[in-house]
Amino acid sequence: MATTVNVSFQESLLADIDRLAKKERRSRSELLREAARLYIERRNRWNKIFALGEAVATDKELSEQDVATEIQAYRKSKAAKR
Repeated sequence: MATTVNVSFQESLLADIDRLAKKERRSRSELLREAARLYIERRNRWNKIFALGEAVATDKELSEQDVATEIQAYRKSKAAKR
């Protein structure tokens, strides 16, 4: 069952939404429903990634500083190869 909600947008953002909906031949509601679904899916994926990272870090007894140091070293070595 669908529920109607009221949401406030800045005029410029609403204009962008309407332009895109028109371009894609969809209603404003369809566009916003898809945007909400995609946002929730992305958040859920990131939450799983972070949970996995925390589990691995705990298993290997790594601190946040250890992880940050490894990332920095990786980025530095990758930049040196360019």
